[in-house]
Amino acid sequence: MTRPPVLSPRPSKALIIGLVISSACALLMLALMLVSSDPKGFGLSAVMAVAPLPVLLAAVLALDRLEPEPRLHLSFAFAWGAGVAVVVAIALSLAGEALVLSAGYGETVANDFGTVILAPVIEEGLKGAALLLLLRRRREIDGLTDGIIYAAMAGLGFAAVENVGYYLSAYAENGTDGAVGLFVFRGLIAPLGHPVYTSMIGIGVAYAATRRTPVRFLAIPLGYLGAVVLHGLWNGAATLGSLPALGVVYLLDLCVIIALVVVTVRERKAVLAKIGGILPAYLPTGVLSPQDVGMLSSLGARRHARRWAKGNGLAKPMADYQQAATELAMLHLRAERETMPAEEFTAQREALLHVMGASRRW
Repeated sequence: MTRPPVLSPRPSKALIIGLVISSACALLMLALMLVSSDPKGFGLSAVMAVAPLPVLLAAVLALDRLEPEPRLHLSFAFAWGAGVAVVVAIALSLAGEALVLSAGYGETVANDFGTVILAPVIEEGLKGAALLLLLRRRREIDGLTDGIIYAAMAGLGFAAVENVGYYLSAYAENGTDGAVGLFVFRGLIAPLGHPVYTSMIGIGVAYAATRRTPVRFLAIPLGYLGAVVLHGLWNGAATLGSLPALGVVYLLDLCVIIALVVVTVRERKAVLAKIGGILPAYLPTGVLSPQDVGMLSSLGARRHARRWAKGNGLAKPMADYQQAATELAMLHLRAERETMPAEEFTAQREALLHVMGASRRW
């Protein structure tokens, strides 16, 4: 059985074009790094930049288990951070530093200004732009967790390409030892900087997308301000070269990471509780049993059901059933917070019920 169309909506042409352009920008930047550096140093730098990505991506996507976001949207956010955001950030930062130099300030002042002020302001704005573009597709942002996921993907993409440049610079100055030493710090000790900073914007955008209060859009500039402050504090401490300052900012970032995890866990529990309240209304349809409702209202029970289904050759039907049921509950929540034509609600509801009925083989 092919994947039900309702669970795999037609890809957006705009997102596909954005993905292509962003990927081309990332490849162009990497190509420029390659031709302007030692091939051995580039190869080492690229490997070190990519090596932590599987673990980091797995950690971010682990927060997205209840209602996984479409792969195209996730790929777009990552590619935007790695491509468009990196290219434009470099161009704007160089232009800004040139203005500082032309104003009569020395190179040291221009570099420090670019690192502590310009970089956070420009980079966070560009990474956060991915969230603003996705905000147009409000259906894909159902809660704060979604905002965090997309922002983290943009941050990981940006960091991956940026790290290649940093490792190359360290290699040019101090050889392999210098590049590996920087990798230990940026790739192992503090690999989540960019995802954490941009997650502040993600929360702001998600809040604006999922609330109906008149001042909801103020959350976006507030989130951007939070991202810039966190980024600026880290860059400032690194520019000072003060280990105590870096330690304080590092602890602050750890606290933010913990807070982000708490937000996602609390939101997941709230959504599961709402699922348990919404789905019983569909018991008369026959696509749900009381046991199914209990299973769908608990992450642990969902995992147990998927293990059972895998052992009985029903892994894909169970996955489709769980996702369709979750989408049905989210459809109700979406309809509660925004104006949705009755015909659209009914059509989506019936399509999801059809998937649930076709997938339920137990």
